[in-house]
Amino acid sequence: MTRTEHAAPAPRLNGEAAPAGLSHRHLHEECGVFGVFSRAPTDVASLTYYGLYALQHRGQESCGIAVNDDGVFTDCRAAGLVGDVFTHERLSALGPGSIAVGHVRYATTGSDIDRNVQPILVNHRKGRMALAHNGNLTNSLALREELESRGSIFHTTTDSEVIAYIIVQERLRTPSIEAAVSAAMDRIQGAYSLVISSPTKLIAVRDPNGFRPLCMGRLRDGSVVFASESCALDAVGAQFERDLLPGEIVVADSGGVRSDTGHCGRSPRHLCVFEFIYFARPDSVIDGSSVHTARQRAGAFLALEHPVQADVVVGVPDSGLDAALGYARQSGIPYGMGFIKNKYIGRTFISPTQAMREDEVAIKLNPIRSVVEGKRVVLIDDSIVRGTTCRRTIDLLRRSGAREIHMRVSAPPFVCACHYGTDIDDPAKLIANHHSVSEIARIIGVDSLGYLSLENVVKLADNTCGFCTACFGGGYPTPVPKDRGKDRFSYKISERTKEHA
Repeated sequence: MTRTEHAAPAPRLNGEAAPAGLSHRHLHEECGVFGVFSRAPTDVASLTYYGLYALQHRGQESCGIAVNDDGVFTDCRAAGLVGDVFTHERLSALGPGSIAVGHVRYATTGSDIDRNVQPILVNHRKGRMALAHNGNLTNSLALREELESRGSIFHTTTDSEVIAYIIVQERLRTPSIEAAVSAAMDRIQGAYSLVISSPTKLIAVRDPNGFRPLCMGRLRDGSVVFASESCALDAVGAQFERDLLPGEIVVADSGGVRSDTGHCGRSPRHLCVFEFIYFARPDSVIDGSSVHTARQRAGAFLALEHPVQADVVVGVPDSGLDAALGYARQSGIPYGMGFIKNKYIGRTFISPTQAMREDEVAIKLNPIRSVVEGKRVVLIDDSIVRGTTCRRTIDLLRRSGAREIHMRVSAPPFVCACHYGTDIDDPAKLIANHHSVSEIARIIGVDSLGYLSLENVVKLADNTCGFCTACFGGGYPTPVPKDRGKDRFSYKISERTKEHA
């Protein structure tokens, strides 16, 4: 039996959907996953709540928790932030259990409609399953068409449901859920870090390329925890044990923890380098490397590649701060706190009027005039996508009296679409595809502009793992789809509706 609560969406200002262009301040990554296995029933829902809270930066559109109590699955899923969706009453209603799976989401395949909220729950002849997915499949459309031709009926427009169906298909002809997952990995392609609950097991999976991070830890009572980032382990008091290997399947059940490495080593490692530049929290450690240290290293590389005479180095909160510190240390130019960020406005902030939307940067950020007035400023940020929001940030500095502004970006220019879970699906809208560096500098209103080189961006981590740099023109590590972007399943449904109207 399955008990399900679909919570009402968290309240938004004026009840509006996010206006077009609101998300262009930064890129978005699909989601974060969290899972916990306990030998005895306990409050796994609260543990998962705190884990998701720590992963909130990876997705702010929706969140969900599924609790497994001796094969009875109870879940709560809704649009909104973790703290808004999971009230005390909703957490209590999830009850105790031995397994929980959690998810925070930003949509990269499938829109942000309510039915796409994860974890995905499936009932099938051999049991039940809850699945949370971080990443993006590259062959999802072909797999979905294959499944539909055999009678499968889809309830969402996500590639995560494709993964769930493939695993269920394999489960019907394999002796165990982990064998089914292994067989499914032979069919799915692209980026996927998964946390899956069967009636008796918690399974964590990382794709053979290792595009997205996934780690494991343990609580003092021996409970096993999986999370997209180590900061979530810290949040629940779990001791970090290790990162999952690319291609590894780890199973936790009453018999302990075991690993299947049969898919490991089949592909070169290609961790998304933007995890270090922007996506991950600075206090996380990914594949053995500190995110905080990597960002400082990016700033140091920028100082060596693009030196300039200046009076102060400032970073754009939050992801530009560590790189700014690295630039300042390498260059010898003093570091200054150039901006105050409004702590009460998150990425989901909704402006009630168009005029206010255009001034949203001024609402979120305010320069400290005493730091920048009359100064030659080195401004550090993690990326430039279209340049519009970047220009507004620079205008704020100008109005606060900055004499010169020299912008340095801790990533190379974006020139290609990403097919592995980063929200870059239209190269035509990327400013670097239409303008030279000097032209971009003129458009955004800075005295000079410098990007981190492709050569140095792959040197940010302490380890020797390989990186995916496809969005910077570094080449795709796998075959990529030729279908439409993040809403390709929605387009497909719409086109079919027209055909049969």
